Amino acid sequence: MVESPTTERQMIERFLDSLRELPDVRAELAPMEPSGSASDRGFDIRVDLHVAGKPVTLLIEAKKAVYPRDVRQVLWQLKEYIHGGPKGRGAAQSLLIAESISPGAKELLRAERVGYYDSGGSLYLPAPGAYLYIEKPPSKTMAKSVRALFSGRRAQVVHALLVRPRDWFGVKDIAARARVSPATASQVLTELDRFDWLMSRGQGPSKERHLREPAALLDAWAKQLSFMRAPNLRRYYVPSVKTEALLERLASAFDAHQAGYAISHEAAAQRYAPFLSGISQVRIRLLPGPGADAAIGELGARVVNEGANLSVIEAKELLFRENVGGVWLASPVQVYLDLLRGEGRAKEMAEHLRKERIGF
Repeated sequence: MVESPTTERQMIERFLDSLRELPDVRAELAPMEPSGSASDRGFDIRVDLHVAGKPVTLLIEAKKAVYPRDVRQVLWQLKEYIHGGPKGRGAAQSLLIAESISPGAKELLRAERVGYYDSGGSLYLPAPGAYLYIEKPPSKTMAKSVRALFSGRRAQVVHALLVRPRDWFGVKDIAARARVSPATASQVLTELDRFDWLMSRGQGPSKERHLREPAALLDAWAKQLSFMRAPNLRRYYVPSVKTEALLERLASAFDAHQAGYAISHEAAAQRYAPFLSGISQVRIRLLPGPGADAAIGELGARVVNEGANLSVIEAKELLFRENVGGVWLASPVQVYLDLLRGEGRAKEMAEHLRKERIGF
């Protein structure tokens, strides 16, 4: 049941109001059976629905928030009730009401033809003779929960999983790789479990996890980019140097001044998986500090608004960078995400990199 009775009543009323706003639809709460608890029934409330004169009985389970791992239990409860009792129950339609339902949970419910309604106004009702489907953006609660996974230190944990997607790992292991506290790593893994993106084995301190579908996790991160503020760029022009030579000069200058950097965007993707005939600009992720300033000064770079051939993104971490031919490149996952924010043929290059280098 929904944790707060007030929230439950509000959700039920919103659901009924949404149904009543549809043409030729009547919806009323049905009286509950006098005997048996909600758990015995397998549902929380019953609604008598009439669509264009056709009666439909809705058996409704109410939840606070629903993720893919919750769906299986709900499906089992509803199916047990519908198929385990009198024959008349077989005509009933099960439906899940929740304040928030994750996109993955909605997909599972649709696959099983189980209806749902959330506080964002999304409605799916595949009843016999009455098919209703209204898809709206996720509720603010669910959107915030998903977005938090791909920002700040939590994103470092996701990054660590995606660069080694086939590994089994414990909390302390992934925390060390992501350079976060075990508490942060544990929180992220709990959230990913809810979205059914992880597989588990063992118990207690020895429990290990493994990415179930790395492609789905990377897709989810990519979708969040449009809601996140793009990083600020400092644009420079380095005179009298072609792009390939600029890469070598950058590597030499930053290494000499012990400045942490990682080439990203097109220049990095071209080294990982050649795609374009030429690159006009180099974009780097750079750890700020005196060494970085000295290296840029040594290059003779000057700040410009137009015509830049070097752009700098100030970075807090350079996790999982790779040295390719003496030049440090951002991880393929980071390069892919950066390219998705780019212009021109950057998105095409991103998909090529994903296919050829990332592999999922």
